[in-house]
Amino acid sequence: MGHKSVVRNKAYQTASFNTIERHNERKNESYFNGDVETGRAHLNVHFKQCFNENGEAETYEQTFNRMLAEKKTVIHETKPDAKLFCEFVFDINTTYFDERGGYEYAKSFFEEAYRLAVKEAGSEDYIISAVMHADERNSRLSEQLGRDVYHYHLHVVYVPVVEKKVYFKKNNKDPEKAGKLKEIIPQISQSNKWPLRMTVEQDGKMVTRNSYSFLQDRYYEHMKEAGFDGFERGERGSTTEHLEVLDYKIKQDEKILAELEVQKAQKKKEVSVLDGQAEKKRKRLDKLDEQITVKDKAKATIAEIGGMGKPAFIGNGFSITADEMKKLKTLAKKGVTVKDRTSELAKKLKFAEGELDKAKKELAAEARKRPSIVGQLQWWDKVLAAFKRSPKRLMAAIDEIMRQPPERKEPELELNKNKSRAEVR
Repeated sequence: MGHKSVVRNKAYQTASFNTIERHNERKNESYFNGDVETGRAHLNVHFKQCFNENGEAETYEQTFNRMLAEKKTVIHETKPDAKLFCEFVFDINTTYFDERGGYEYAKSFFEEAYRLAVKEAGSEDYIISAVMHADERNSRLSEQLGRDVYHYHLHVVYVPVVEKKVYFKKNNKDPEKAGKLKEIIPQISQSNKWPLRMTVEQDGKMVTRNSYSFLQDRYYEHMKEAGFDGFERGERGSTTEHLEVLDYKIKQDEKILAELEVQKAQKKKEVSVLDGQAEKKRKRLDKLDEQITVKDKAKATIAEIGGMGKPAFIGNGFSITADEMKKLKTLAKKGVTVKDRTSELAKKLKFAEGELDKAKKELAAEARKRPSIVGQLQWWDKVLAAFKRSPKRLMAAIDEIMRQPPERKEPELELNKNKSRAEVR
């Protein structure tokens, strides 16, 4: 298969300025794409950077706001979720440059591609940044060839401006102005800049296609006319040629995220099962507590009987009140009734106490299991939250960890020594 030239255009909301800038200008500490070698960032080539009139560096967002302030472009009746800036990514197979001199050839190639980007944007004033990346290593090709091979491509961030023609009203008080062109406003409009369908004349025929398809044609023809050859136009209508490595990896991470969600659901189910088991143990303990309460009441009654009677004033006898005598008779009758059940109750009580101890041990064991499961669940929650917040940094960190040897655990004896020293201090 021959080399294919591809230009990809994507629109963004202004909230994405920081994300795009940090990636393009290499301001991240780590990168989702593990092939980015930060030590080669100085080889990246800028065809346009963000500077104000005093030569001071600006962010993408500051440059955009300055363009609005200077009336280089305007926003007119824009929806809150409107996409106000775009990015071209000019690309071609890695081997194309490797076969033609590598870095130096790539610089001249993308310098010409940048000239096309200026034409497509309408003016260099509408371009915020243009940088060729030369610090992304093609791991697969490097392994095949046994040497480092880098993938060169160009990012161009720009504002999609169209010329909006404004006419005087036909019923204008001045007849000479009625219906005539009043002014042309450089208005931001991604939908008008890149309509889903547009019709142009091509080879003497009117052709209707997606505007990006025509952009692909212009890119191919421009580079050919500039003297670059050895490549084909990207396949018309194909999505495979338009997917960047980052897009592919994001799709893979979506699968990983789905798997993490499944694992999280399983952990929650395990915790639910433990909760059910713990509830059964608690109910069992409540029943045992009732039996123990009966025993305690019996002890109280016996103590009460022991306290009845007062020493008599005559001889060695005891005196007892009428109420105490009545209660004593009642208890004596009950004693005769329950005498036969005393032995059986004692056995049941001993068994209940044994079951109580057993249940307490089981509940304690379940409690020891539960924090582990809950801890794992909380850990997965943190992983998911980190992934949603910053997938690139998380995956770069994971890639870095997997490239390093596993941590060595200190011997148990050494740990005990350190612990003892700490206690002495």
